[in-house]
Amino acid sequence: MSAPAEVPEIVSSTLDLSRQRGFITSIRNETGRLLAALAASRTGTLAELGTGCGVGSAWLSSGAPKDARIVSAELDPALAEDVQKIFAETPNVDVIAGDWSTLEQYAPFSLLFVDVREVMEAIDVFADLLEPGGIVVLDDFEPSAFWPPIVEGRVDTIRERWLTDDRFAAVEMLIDVDASLIIATRR
Repeated sequence: MSAPAEVPEIVSSTLDLSRQRGFITSIRNETGRLLAALAASRTGTLAELGTGCGVGSAWLSSGAPKDARIVSAELDPALAEDVQKIFAETPNVDVIAGDWSTLEQYAPFSLLFVDVREVMEAIDVFADLLEPGGIVVLDDFEPSAFWPPIVEGRVDTIRERWLTDDRFAAVEMLIDVDASLIIATRR
């Protein structure tokens, strides 16, 4: 492991909520550390689509400059309220109860973390939500040794589209032997 095993306190709080809620699909620490590193280079508004228990937002917050704003959307109002309580002492983080489209009003984004597979198809919408040079991180891909990428015997058209769209400079990164993500920068 190339990073310390410890995680920031705010991340620990969200991981505790994940365990209490039985939410086992939080992002990996490797992805979180990448988000924190990318957030450290950003200004303006950063966003997360798919708050869950707030782990992604916590990693963004742990790296982002204090004057950057972080907004996140969660469909479950009760869960959004629990996560907002964790960030009560973090004035630059807002957790909104609603679907991902409720965040459009906060655009343009300098960094956008998308952890909801179903909305990754909205590449045209995301391209319009990012400022020039803005970065989108798409999580939860299964590595593929083939091109076009094949998963469960089918072409992964979402991944293929993100990696070939001329509006983005994009790369797929292996996070673990069984997980990858895409980083795409808006041209």
